[in-house]
Amino acid sequence: MDRSVIHLNVADFAVAVERAIDRRLAGRPVVVAPPGAGRAAVYDMSEEAYRAGIRKGMALARAARLCRDACVLPPRPERYAQAMHALLQRALPYSPRIEAGDDDGHLFIDATGTGRLFGRPVDLAVRLYREIRASLGLAPVWSVAPNKLVAKVATRLVKPEGECIVTAGEEQAFLAPLGLGLIPGIEGDDLIRLREFNLTRAQEVAALDLEDLRVPFGSRAMFLYEAVRGIDPSPVRAVGEKPAAVAAGHVFATDTNDAGALLAVLYRLVEHAGHELRRRRRAAQRVAVTLDYSDGGRCVRQAAVRPATANDWTLFDPARQALLRAWTRRVRVRHLRLVCDRLVFPPAQLALFGEERRHTQKRDRLIGAVDAVRHRFGRDAVTIGRTTCAASAAVRPKAETMLDTG
Repeated sequence: MDRSVIHLNVADFAVAVERAIDRRLAGRPVVVAPPGAGRAAVYDMSEEAYRAGIRKGMALARAARLCRDACVLPPRPERYAQAMHALLQRALPYSPRIEAGDDDGHLFIDATGTGRLFGRPVDLAVRLYREIRASLGLAPVWSVAPNKLVAKVATRLVKPEGECIVTAGEEQAFLAPLGLGLIPGIEGDDLIRLREFNLTRAQEVAALDLEDLRVPFGSRAMFLYEAVRGIDPSPVRAVGEKPAAVAAGHVFATDTNDAGALLAVLYRLVEHAGHELRRRRRAAQRVAVTLDYSDGGRCVRQAAVRPATANDWTLFDPARQALLRAWTRRVRVRHLRLVCDRLVFPPAQLALFGEERRHTQKRDRLIGAVDAVRHRFGRDAVTIGRTTCAASAAVRPKAETMLDTG
């Protein structure tokens, strides 16, 4: 049976919610940002503000210069969470497998096998659109496709208003003329390398076979090969199912409070988590570190990862920050656990400054080379110096575990 995935996307979700509450905002350029903060950044903006040049993450002062008549509203996360819950409630009667975004107006609905109850997936999508518009005052764009990747691309093409239908077997033809930046999961470093080969569209990459892609892209080749052909086997999560996360833990053979040993083990866990993230073709937006002390105490601290990444070296910096926040006692540590969550497709946004872009590109190429060597000769073929110093701390490698909570 062919899969049918419906993607609902309320464009500019925060602004759409504010307009549903205050109709006077309709048609006006609206910017959502904390107006009283000294270094405030744009949280969301309307289509009118976007056309004026305003982008998410832009400094509010600059946004105000670009669009002087914009209405600036403070972010109200509680409103957006309520609206997201209302969206989910409208979709729940139609499928047990509904995957919601992080209060961003996105819903993936697996409509496979529901035809006898609710009609064709296209009819169900139209029904949901009408119900949401009538009851909530929101007008989502929607698409129906055989998988999440193609459904997401389809809604990107018809924003801010419209619908798109891609039937089974048409995935590659649908993606063929599109720019590679529209395909989720293709990273900024991938785009740079592809442009070096004068490849800018999906059909140009699809003309290459897997072995051709392995030479310049290594471990990323399989993802690129499948993505440009519209292949995405990832399931839609069931309602109530915990968001996907990657976790790794380590129990010390002898309780320790040695900084070198803790950092060495943390990096080893980051290596395991990063490898798993790259295998899944996902990037983490947050890391959390849990420390269990010898006296039974526990401390958990988190750190944001901006931009989302699956690179070991980039992940280690926020992981170390989380460790230092959690490690506030002189008591020895018995167990260390790392969790990478808020998983997303790797971002394709290029770094703004040339030096930063070259640094990121160098890191990504290096981790790709390390993956290739380890895949061929085993994980111990390449060892990072930071992890070798853990031997003196009586680290017990067999206690390492890779837990999959997604």
